[in-house]
Amino acid sequence: MKIYNVIMAGGGGTRFWPISRQATPKQLLNLSGTDTLINETIDRVNKLSCKENSFIVTNKIQAKALKEITEDRCLKENILKEPVARNTSAAIGYAAFNIMKKHGDGIMCVYPADHFIKNEEEFINVLNKAIKVAQEKDKLVTIGIKPTFPSTGYGYINFDRQSDLYSYEVIEFVEKPNFKKAVKYVESGEYLWNSGMFVWKVSKVLEDFKRYLPKVYYKLEELSEYIGTEEELEMIEKIYPTIPSISVDYGIMERSNDVVVVPGDFGWNDVGSWDVLGSIFPTDNNGNIRRGETITIDTQNSVVYSDEKLVTAVGIKDLIVVSTKDAVMVCPKNRAQDVKAIVEELREQNKVVYL
Repeated sequence: MKIYNVIMAGGGGTRFWPISRQATPKQLLNLSGTDTLINETIDRVNKLSCKENSFIVTNKIQAKALKEITEDRCLKENILKEPVARNTSAAIGYAAFNIMKKHGDGIMCVYPADHFIKNEEEFINVLNKAIKVAQEKDKLVTIGIKPTFPSTGYGYINFDRQSDLYSYEVIEFVEKPNFKKAVKYVESGEYLWNSGMFVWKVSKVLEDFKRYLPKVYYKLEELSEYIGTEEELEMIEKIYPTIPSISVDYGIMERSNDVVVVPGDFGWNDVGSWDVLGSIFPTDNNGNIRRGETITIDTQNSVVYSDEKLVTAVGIKDLIVVSTKDAVMVCPKNRAQDVKAIVEELREQNKVVYL
């Protein structure tokens, strides 16, 4: 069966404010120093399939910038624009209907656009295992990451240790735990991090949409009648906002009995917040990550980031200091997950210029 890549690129990256904004979110930024996260993702997954079979789901606010940044890496007609965000089930379902209508059935691999992966060769090896399971066993496959520390920022997957080929039956999905539970999960060896990457047959996931999320399915089915027609843009503006907002994890993966996990250990990090930049950049002798023009004196275990102006720090420890042309953000490293609350407050105060 043909392999189709679907890259989810509609997120706002709110925990990376102030450099991540609505029009230029995290996936469109060059955090690694090599290329933008989305270009690194496209180049990585195109090793599995040709660019004609790769799709990107984004929102219309980001679409123009995304097209310019990705250049010719993806066909323009394969960039699917959401008029409003309706969570991951709508985005994945919309892509699945597009693939089925344009190409027919195949293996659909779903990836977030903004992850960092160190060992790309092992990543492709794990994906090929997942593809084999999805094709031969007709399962919904999720990629689980072997935990390296007790993270409270990731969801976890509890799985049966008995292997069937390369995959393991999923027992349950667990929301982000507190630190005590995270330690217990990692020490037990029975949990993996939930990476948000999925592999399945297009026909299989559409069947499960119809079974578990019929209200989403029938809206997308109605919309699919207009795919490839002159009315497509008009109808997506009309129909898409009426689709129920629900994640594919909650709507399908947690309800289906056909879910298996393929473990992976390939230097993965979702680069979800400022405190995890150490997965990409080396630290200095004092454990600091410094980007841009910075000076640090008696500073330890901190992140100091500057877009353009000189940023200096004296005698600080375990802090994040970020400076852009129009905003400064300072917080303790252990509160990095809460940066998104700033975005919520800006939205509440209608300070849209900073969003």
